[in-house]
Amino acid sequence: MNISGATFHDPYWLLLLLLLPVIAWLRRRRSVPALVVPGAHEWHSPGATSSALWPIVCAYVGIALLVGGLARPQVFVPLDDHQRRGYDLIIAIDLSTSMYAEDFQRGATTVNRLQAVKPIISAFINERPDDRIGIVVFGGRAYTFAPLTFDHEWLRKQSARLSIGLIEDGTAIGDAIGVALRRLREGRAEEQGRHGSFIVLLTDGSSNKGSLDPRQAARLAADEGVAIYTIGAGAEGLVPVPVFDYAGNRTGTEMRASEIDSLLLRDVAESTDGLFFRATDANAVRDAFARIDEAQKVEFAAAPPLVSRELFHVFALMGVGLLALAWYEAHFRAARAERDMSSNLKLSTTTTHTGIEP
Repeated sequence: MNISGATFHDPYWLLLLLLLPVIAWLRRRRSVPALVVPGAHEWHSPGATSSALWPIVCAYVGIALLVGGLARPQVFVPLDDHQRRGYDLIIAIDLSTSMYAEDFQRGATTVNRLQAVKPIISAFINERPDDRIGIVVFGGRAYTFAPLTFDHEWLRKQSARLSIGLIEDGTAIGDAIGVALRRLREGRAEEQGRHGSFIVLLTDGSSNKGSLDPRQAARLAADEGVAIYTIGAGAEGLVPVPVFDYAGNRTGTEMRASEIDSLLLRDVAESTDGLFFRATDANAVRDAFARIDEAQKVEFAAAPPLVSRELFHVFALMGVGLLALAWYEAHFRAARAERDMSSNLKLSTTTTHTGIEP
């Protein structure tokens, strides 16, 4: 078995091992040994000390193994014949203040645009376990929020931290595409070529900031064989937007014009052989997945995932076995000492009756 590491899942149990030296020290201070069995006086007979020591050692080792089992020892073993094949996906998420607009309904509850697109983000993270996924966030500028990774559990925790106003305000769609392309280039292996890489752009957006024009950025993506899937979050016309004071407390709601640029998002998607969706489209994620899965997958050169194997039963069986052996030897020695004592007593009695001196 190829073992790649080992650990204890509950290491605090190992603190109990500190009691073993204390027990040994207390045992040495007692006039009678701590491991008391019938016939233990035989330990003090000539030549008996060394032979009586190993059951005690077995008992201590057995206890140590049982404590080790309680700490849940584990080894990590790589999965055999596991070859990751999937896609590289960068999710670019708009965190501008226009995402505060509350023009979505979730059941009877009104939610803002970021809350509306978060289930789409979760779907990409949760339902594509074999893909490397990264996150880019943008407002007035674009930043890498999470690099390409297979650690989707970490991505889930990171995406939960996403909030509107996390970065400077504005909508730099072109810069977001540019940063996403840079992250994809960094993660692309030489043998990958120009396939298996995608950008998913979620915005309510009319691009009004940034140094790179969105359509120019789309042409760069098309040249590199990267398809962009754009998802527009928001309704046309006037939409309710919450109003906040300087302390960040909500003071009311006002109606503002929505500036979503559906034409731009459609052009970006179509020029890269991607698709444009509305966040309200129930089939958006399914259709995006279906189109992505038509592409050629990438064979990643990543290390195979590790699986933990529990060793509690091994430690427990060895510990119980050593304790049973120690008990048996102590009991056997006590029984043998009792038989020897009875034999000596009978011999002494017989000698006394016959008058023969020993």
